[in-house]
Amino acid sequence: MSLFETIKSKIFGHKAAAATPDAGASGPSASASPTPGIDANAGTPTPATTAGAATQPVDVEAVLKDMASHNSQQLNWQTSIVDLMKLLGLDSSLANRKELAGELGYSGNTEDSASMNIWLHKQVMQKLAENGGKVPESLKG
Repeated sequence: MSLFETIKSKIFGHKAAAATPDAGASGPSASASPTPGIDANAGTPTPATTAGAATQPVDVEAVLKDMASHNSQQLNWQTSIVDLMKLLGLDSSLANRKELAGELGYSGNTEDSASMNIWLHKQVMQKLAENGGKVPESLKG
């Protein structure tokens, strides 16, 4: 799995990913069952609730804030690719960041790690948004 796919899966697969601000807008049928997406009477998945859950954008900022609240380190994940990777439990070494830069099409000098890191953070946030994430403009840089 690519580094970006790993980043995406850690964010999109996080338990807080379902807690988007508009998640409560799915209507009363979603709360009528003790198990979301299961018809309480039939015990089978209901198309309306399962389809609704699948189309909900993942609130990337909420997920990352939740992860940060459970992390003992004070990480500046909002602007730092190194801290974002640390928050996700990934190796944030220069070699891994260069690999990620290659995956995402960085055309600059990878020896200029400061410029590369700034670009990486912006690009990761942009790619998360393109792949179904709800990313505020403040995180897109």
